[in-house]
Amino acid sequence: MDISSIIIILFGSTFGLIIRIFIQNNLKVNAGFNIQNTSIVNFLASFFLGILVALNFINNDILLLFYTGFLGSFSTFSSFVYQLFILFKKRKIMHLFLHYFEVIIISFICFYLGYYLIQIIE
Repeated sequence: MDISSIIIILFGSTFGLIIRIFIQNNLKVNAGFNIQNTSIVNFLASFFLGILVALNFINNDILLLFYTGFLGSFSTFSSFVYQLFILFKKRKIMHLFLHYFEVIIISFICFYLGYYLIQIIE
């Protein structure tokens, strides 16, 4: 990997991190039930990933910037796993499984919606 690739990844990851922190600290969603901000970030990352996959970029720099840099830093898999661990530690096993399936299923739906949106536009 050359220095230009590293700079591109750093640039994308910086913006991904800034946007993630902004959403986690400032966005409050109440849809009749509690949606954690980490989940919202994961849903948005899945939606953006669906869009990027549908656009089928061939340029390696764009792939490094968006897939590896931006989405790699924006999505919060480690925070998701930490939330599961906290639920496990508190012995809230039912909440653990519900949260797990909620995030996995809704993330997949968001990915598909992003992908499908681009398919309709093209």
